[in-house]
Formats: sequence, structure tokens, C-alpha cells
Amino acid sequence: MKIKKLFFSVLLAAGLHSATAQPALQQQFITPPQESRPWTFWYWMFGAVSPEGITADLEAMHRVGLGGAYLMPIKGVEQAPQYEGTAQQLSPEWWRMVHHSLKEADRLGMQLGMHICDGFALAGGPWITPRESMQKVVWIDTIVNGGNIRNLTLPMPEAFQGYYEDIATYAIPLERQPEDTGLKPKVTFGNLKSAVIENEAKAISRDEKGVFRSSYPCWIQYEYAAPVTCSNVEIILGGNNYQAHRLKVLASDDGRNFRTVKQLVPARQGWQNTDFQSTHALPPTTARYFRFEWTPEGSEPGSEDLDAAKWKPNLKINDIVLHTAPRIHQWEGKAGLVWRVASATTSAEVSDAACVQPDELMNLPLYQGRLTARLPEGKWRILRMGHTATGHVNATAGGGKGLECDKFSATAVQKQFSNWFAQVFQKTDEALARRVLKYMHVDSWECGSQNWSDNFASEFRKRRGYDLMPYLPLLAGIPMESAARSEQVLRDVRTTIGELVTDVFYTVLADCARRYDCQFSAECVAPTMVSDGLMHYQKVDRPMGEFWLNSPTHDKPNDMLDAVSGAHIYGKNIIQAEGFTEIRGVWDEDPAMLKPLLDRNYALGINKLFFHVYTHNPWMDRRPGMTLDGIGLFFQRDQTWWEEGKAFVNYITRCQTLLQYGHPVADIAVFTGEEMPRRAILPERLVSMLPGIYGAERVESERVRLANVGQPTRVRPVGVTHSANMADPEDWVNPMRGYAYDSFNKDALLRLAKAENGRMVLPGGASYKVLVLPGARPMNPDNLPLSAEAQAKVDELRAAGVVIPQLPYTADDFSAFGLERDVVLPADMAYTHRSGEEYEIYFVANQADSLRTITASFRVNDRTPQLWDAVTGSIARPAQWKEAEGRTEVTLSLPAQGSIFVVFPKEASEVPLEQTEREPVALSVSEWTVTFPSVRKSVTRPLLFDWSQEEDEKIRYYSGHAIYKGVFRWKNEKEGRIILRLGKVANVATVRVNSITCGTAWTAPYEVDITDALRNGSNVIEVDVVNTWANALRGADQDKAPFEGIGTNAKFRLPGDELLPAGWLGPMEVYRLK
Repeated sequence: MKIKKLFFSVLLAAGLHSATAQPALQQQFITPPQESRPWTFWYWMFGAVSPEGITADLEAMHRVGLGGAYLMPIKGVEQAPQYEGTAQQLSPEWWRMVHHSLKEADRLGMQLGMHICDGFALAGGPWITPRESMQKVVWIDTIVNGGNIRNLTLPMPEAFQGYYEDIATYAIPLERQPEDTGLKPKVTFGNLKSAVIENEAKAISRDEKGVFRSSYPCWIQYEYAAPVTCSNVEIILGGNNYQAHRLKVLASDDGRNFRTVKQLVPARQGWQNTDFQSTHALPPTTARYFRFEWTPEGSEPGSEDLDAAKWKPNLKINDIVLHTAPRIHQWEGKAGLVWRVASATTSAEVSDAACVQPDELMNLPLYQGRLTARLPEGKWRILRMGHTATGHVNATAGGGKGLECDKFSATAVQKQFSNWFAQVFQKTDEALARRVLKYMHVDSWECGSQNWSDNFASEFRKRRGYDLMPYLPLLAGIPMESAARSEQVLRDVRTTIGELVTDVFYTVLADCARRYDCQFSAECVAPTMVSDGLMHYQKVDRPMGEFWLNSPTHDKPNDMLDAVSGAHIYGKNIIQAEGFTEIRGVWDEDPAMLKPLLDRNYALGINKLFFHVYTHNPWMDRRPGMTLDGIGLFFQRDQTWWEEGKAFVNYITRCQTLLQYGHPVADIAVFTGEEMPRRAILPERLVSMLPGIYGAERVESERVRLANVGQPTRVRPVGVTHSANMADPEDWVNPMRGYAYDSFNKDALLRLAKAENGRMVLPGGASYKVLVLPGARPMNPDNLPLSAEAQAKVDELRAAGVVIPQLPYTADDFSAFGLERDVVLPADMAYTHRSGEEYEIYFVANQADSLRTITASFRVNDRTPQLWDAVTGSIARPAQWKEAEGRTEVTLSLPAQGSIFVVFPKEASEVPLEQTEREPVALSVSEWTVTFPSVRKSVTRPLLFDWSQEEDEKIRYYSGHAIYKGVFRWKNEKEGRIILRLGKVANVATVRVNSITCGTAWTAPYEVDITDALRNGSNVIEVDVVNTWANALRGADQDKAPFEGIGTNAKFRLPGDELLPAGWLGPMEVYRLK
């Protein structure tokens, strides 16, 4: 069949509905179930809440098709008194507002969810005492002489709000832990000779507080009056600075001839990395001069597990402290105090002779902080070890702010639940709350890590099979027995921490939710709490990740993979995502901008969107109104395109109907390893291991990206400068070129995995032919060998026919093992595959901003394909398709950033043939009258135009709806549907012909079927166009507001002075489908 121009045409749903016996899934696609509807986060800011606003909010959500909302109050009345809030969290007025929300949601047939605490991170409140809060090990040491010691008062370690409890007190021979030198160094500094200094103000300097700063390669030198021995350096920072951990350490005896001691390498770290400093172990070095050189060359471009590397390569250091006593390399992270991964301590850095041996360690009695003991002769280091609160609170809370509960204490977790979430059922109508409040949510982990609790030592013994107490000094970084043994014990500590997060915190909350007949949803634990980033999802009904809009420094691709892989391996079908979070919204967002980002994350595996964020606007006369201080997509009733957004919501709902069907198809399982913390493995981390699967072009581009030559930066969004070589998710669409993979953890390997028919299968339906055991990578720098039990399981799977390729794997595919690519697509085409008893469903999304006609090849045969269009709701049989070599090839034509479901039913059903040919139809409008309702103005033009170019400032700065009205004549002379293509629209348009609404055009190709509204003779066309808030806010900022009532607390705007195009710009084209 000759095709003039391929695209997905609009087929009237009415023609489809006439079938008398539609399959169930087809019926659901036409009339989606409640489960398919997207939800939203619903933030109440600063206690500024009104009943009128609540009702307006919920009615608006209901109108556009949202299924419900997670109600989350953010910050308190006192934090923004200018908003005159009265509903402080936990006050009677607050509970009155919550009750009103429940009643209104019930009236509208909607459901609600709530977070486990005030704010969005994480689980704390004023009822949590320091003893019941997250705990950390603290210590202090005292040097004493041997002999009789009587009632020696030892100094107390750190005590948060006066709370501290002892764990144990040890005596360590001083020769194992010698004192640091008392000599003060002479400190000098300068820029390296190789530095090209373009701005002297950014050359190295040291301010009055001793802080070093430099934007150019530099050195810092410590000169001592006599030789000193350095075993490690502690980098002291006032914040987070990646470059400070990239120093090259050199030593010299004479200040002229320097030898390299070590190149420091930063630990992998998350964004919440400032709770503790970092200690770098060195081979013990004795010298008079220590020099620390820095250059940005060789810097990594930044990632979620090296967050600080994302920013400009500038050096900032508060201090560099040299220590004589040996310490475990990067012990702060290895002790579980903070989420970090670093290479192992080597024997060159800490020899066996430098380690404290268990029989040398003396456990001393301590009574009320006083020591009475007899020690052998010599000098001893007395180490008093205890625990106190970490001090973390639910920072975004208001009246419910307080310490974070102890995540290892079932009693503390239950107390948190009882004092917040359970209170809804007590403070309102319990029967009503049980009908409406159906979800309990735990948001992203933003309260750091913990490494102690009253039960930690006993849990460690039970889980690891030996006593931690003889090794407790390791939690102060003191090496014991040997470097290797120290590393193993500390890994066991971190493993125990990770298990307790799941077995206590998430298990208790899951039980609490069930008692109230609530579903439990939760976001990621990494990269802040030491954990297995997948394991907690076994306890959660609805795993959730998050993805960000136009915010590359804050985007969370690893969070998404944690949630998706965690859901897949633990058999959770609904995978939620906090979507479109934005660090600096500038009011140019519209549905067409959001769609490709959403599609890409659908292809990753999510199937339930939660908009971030609907911020409650308490004012009925101020727009756009309240925001999360300018953060997050502005998605609420006062968004200009809110009502038109229903078309976007309909698209989402149809997509989610199909994406919730069956189970996901992923042929490759990638083992996350046994290092701790661990999480899902990003696609860029596998390129060097599977170069053939990724292809030569990807291998080369990744080499260039990681080389990061010149450390280029970019600005995105407005005012945020960062590394240009970060791995942007949009560059990793379909990275394995038609194969999909899941990450899976040790728990799934040992407890869930079985071999069936040569595949590794899991109880939830996941099935994998290929098992990849990655080598060394940033999150497993030492390439830990498999434990005996993991190796035995791997051997069992291999013997049963599961493919475990030798790495690097250089073949182009896995066809040699009977596994062809699931789908063959060109670059920039995202996909995902769902499989069930009745259907094979492929979602295909064009990520390019242009029309593309392709031939897609699917690993399916003996079935007739169908094209299900979630934008229009139409279903058609493709015009061009064929079977070849056991696969099905389908010709697809996707508009710019368009998408389609290619569905293969087990039983063929009658659906219309795709109409791909079209002929132009002459239709002219001699003039357009454009009305701007909010300013009561109209203009008449012979041509379509951009109203942001008008001289009248009321129109130029106008944001909102404008109606283009014209008249044309029509005579129907042929059969065929009539399609109106609008051309360029800024930003969304609803078309009416003869007062009949024909549809809303919100994404390419901006087409509407007007056939059923046409009549012979004269016809009136109205195109209701709505732009974004950007231009009106620009006008208001310049005292040129187009109308009254414009106001918002949002801080950010588009850069520059230009206005955004606004209106219907065309050209208008009309076609007849043939």
C-alpha cells in the first residue's frame, strides 16, 4: 500500500464502541477502572488552609479525572506568618480541616492517603524523645598511665539534648593507637605552575576562618619543625565538596623533593552527606613536609552516588587534619554513620601489627561515668563508647515537627504511627476515615542514617552469628585484628543495619497499615540510609520512585530503578512514581512538555503517576497562588490549563490501564552484589561489562563522557550551574537496544529465585534468561567475591540452564543462547513490554521532537497486531505489518514525542483498519476575532497571530484563555473523516465547531476530528487557546499585570526579558482521511 504520509489518525471512539463483544481489556481501555487514574500529592503550606479552598481543590481534581491525593502538610504557621494560617498541625482547627477533606472526598467518590508524619520526611514528631529517636555510636578517649585507677571521671561523649547512654569502655595499649603530634605546622599555599589563572580573585586563598578556596589547580603545604608520622588525613568541610576528597598527598623530608603518598579518591556518597567528615587512610608516612595538590582534571561528572561531583569544580576546605593513630579507610561510612561506599583498607595502609588484637583489648567497668580499674604498666587509651540521638527531625514539618523515631525499635515506630496517622481515625469520624483514607505513605528518606539502638548488639549476634562487642572500637574507626577482618566486621554491621530497616521499620508500618485496611506505599531508602535499596519493597504494597522535570542535578533515575526492580523481584504490580518534581519552576510547563518525560518513565516500568505537586491555594481571589516555594510542577486548580489538562489525564489513565496488565518482561537480571549499601545498577554502569549489547557507538560516547575533559558545565534550570557530562536519563532510552533488565539483590537470589525451563524465575512472575554478575564498579569498587551461599545458588542456576555470560560480553546479542532482542527499534525510541494470558502489550514512545516513520520488530508471531492510541482512545489494525523469521514487523509513524501501544491479542478481534492516507481539503477563514475574557478585550485579524507580540500590554502580558472565532463554508462531497490540524499552539487548544466540542489538542500533531460537528453551508469555529502563567507573571513583576488578582509565593521566572509565544500560531490545515 502506498503511503503518502504516515501518522496515527484520530478514529472516533463511537465507531469502535459499536462492537457487541469487546474483550475486557478493550472495554477498560475505553472506560478505565479507578485504579488506572493518576493521583497527586496535595500539600497544605504553612497552615494556610480554608474549607472553601479544600472543596475547590477536591472538586477540581475530580473534574479532571484524578483518583485521589496524598494529603501532606508542609511547614508551620510560624514559618510564614504573612499567610495568616490558622490550621497549625495537630491543632483543633487542623483536625477540622482534615475532617472536612475526608467528607468532601467521600462526597466526590475519591480516596485519600497521608504520610506517616507531618511534612514529607520521614517519620518523626514531638512525641519522640531522644531515647526513642535515631541513634548513633559516639565516643571520647582519654590517655592514662597504667596502674591503679580510682574514681577517674571520664569525659562524656556527645550528648544530644543531654541524652547519652554508655555501651562499653575499653582500654587500648597506646602503642596501637598513638597520640597525634603536638607540633603545629606552618601552613603555606599557592597555585600550581600549570594553572592558567584568568581571575585572580578565584586563585587559592585562605580567609580569616582558615577556609581554603580555589578555582584553579593549587597546593597546600604543612611544614613541621620535626618529622611526624601520618597514617590518615581527615578532611574537614563546612558542607559538601567533592574536590576536597581528590587531593594528591605528597611527602618530603627537605621541602624540595616530594614523593607521592596517595591520590585520594572520594567515597560514593548521596546528597545528604554532611553528617560526618571523611577520613582517608594512608600508608604510614614519616616526613617534615606534607603537601596536598589539587587539580580538577580527572573529575567525575557526577551522579546520584557521587552527588557533590555534579557541581562546579571548585575547591573549598575548612581544614586538613593529620592523624598518627591508624584508622580504617573512610570508616565513617563503613561504620554506618552515613551512606557511603569506599574501597577497602589495604594492608599497606593498616598492617596487622597496627591493629588492636582482641586479646589486647580490655573491657572496663564504668559506674556513673567514673572508672575504677587496674591496668598493666604503660600508657593506655581509654575509649568510652556510647550512643546518643542523631538529632535528625522531620525537617519539613510544622506543628508535628520532632525527632525522627528509632528505625530499629518496633516500639518507637509504633508510637510514631499511633501519634500521627492513627490519630486521623480518632480525631475525625472513624467510619468516614476508614472509607476514604486508604493509603499510608512513607516519602523519600531525608533523615540520614543510624548505626545503633538498644537492640543492635543482640540483633547483630542473632543475624551474624558472633558477638559484636569485642569489635566495637571498629565503630570509632580503630582497626582490629587485621584490615581484612575489620572490613568484614564493618560490612556485617552495615548488613545488619540494612536488614533492621526492613525487618523493623517497614515491617511494623506494614502491620499498622493493615490494621486500618490501608495500602502501604513508600519511596526509596537510598542514598541516605545505609540499606539494600530494593529489600524494603517486599514489605510495601506500592513501591514508589521519583522523577524530576528540567532538574538534572536533582533527578532520581536510580530511585526509579530501585522502585521498579524492587517491585518486579518482589511481585508488586502497581509501581508508583512521584512525577514532575521541579527544583525551579518557571511557569512554562504544559502537558506537551510533560509527556515525553512521562513516557520515558513508563518505559522504565512505572504504571501509576502521582503528580508533584498540587499545592493547596487557600485564597479564592489570588492566582496562581500558593506553591511549594516555587518547587514542583504547578499542578492545581489555578493552573491556566487545568481544565484542558483533563485530556492529558485521560492519556495517563489509558496508558496505566494497559501498563498495569499482566507482568513486565525483562530477560536480563543484574545482581547488585553483596557490598552494603547497595541499590539498583544504572545502565551506564554496565556498558563496559556488556559492550556488545550496548554497541560500539555507546561504548565510545560513554568513554568520552566519563573522561570529562575540561569539566564542562551548563546551566539548567535557570541559575543552576552543574556538570554537563552527567548521565542524563534522556540519553539512556532503551540502552540495551531491545533487551530490558532488572536489578536483583541477595535476598531475592537466595530466598526467591528458582530455575524453570532454563530461566531464573521469581514468585511474583519475573523471569530471566540471562544472569549478569557485574565486576568492579563504583558501588562495588573492590569487586567483592560472592559469598559461599550466593556462589552455590549461582552454580545451581547455571547448571539449570540460566545463561551467566563471561564479562566483558562482546557479542551483539544473546541469540547464541536462544534469546533474541524483545524489540528492535531505532535510537530515541523508548519501550516496555507487558505480558499476560490474553495479550502481549508493547508501549513504544518516540522521544525525538520530530515525526518518525519506522519499522519495529517484535519477538511475537502468529498474532495480529493492533494499535491502541492512548491520546485519542482509538484502536486500529496497522496498515502495514508482516511476519518474518518468527517475529512481527509493524510500520509505525509517530508524531513528535508521540507514543502508541502495539497490542498482540491471543484471540483476534474486529477493529478498524488504520487510515494512513489523507488528502488536503480547502477550508478558509477570512478573519479571526480573538476574545480575551479576563481583560474584556477583543481583536480582529485576518491571520493567526502570537498575542505576546501585541502592543496592548493587557494582551501582550495576558495569560489564560483566549477564544479564536471564525466562519467558514463547508460542503461535504466525499466520504472520510475530516481532521483539523492546528499547527503550532501555545499551549493547549480546545476546538468547537457549531458549539459542538470536538476535542482538545495538547500534544503533537495537534489534531482534532471535526467530522461530526460539520454541516453544509456556514460553520462557526471556535478555538479556545490557553497559554501558561509565564507572561502574566512577567508583567506583574514589572507592574504591568494584565488583570488583578495575580499573586504567588513562587520565586523563579524564565531568564531574560522575552515573553513566551502565546496563542494559536498555525498554520491551520484540514485533511480528509482516505
